[in-house]
Amino acid sequence: MAKKTRKQAEDDSSEPLRFEEAASELESIIDRLEEGDIPLEESLEAYGRGRTLLTRCRSILDAAATEIAEVELDTDASEPGGDA
Repeated sequence: MAKKTRKQAEDDSSEPLRFEEAASELESIIDRLEEGDIPLEESLEAYGRGRTLLTRCRSILDAAATEIAEVELDTDASEPGGDA
């Protein structure tokens, strides 16, 4: 039986990567690309995977920023003198 790559295993998973997992894998890819010791085709695959991971991380960060902004608005509105 053929061994699944990490990407194939993740594609099979219905759960998206957590921020920490995506960031860690992205950092690993960046390190490998900066070393420059991988073949061109593998570099292109790694670059594509890195773009996917970066999009995932940005999405999580954007959602967190939105949630924080909403909490701040709720807090400001509930304080005395707020716009409640």
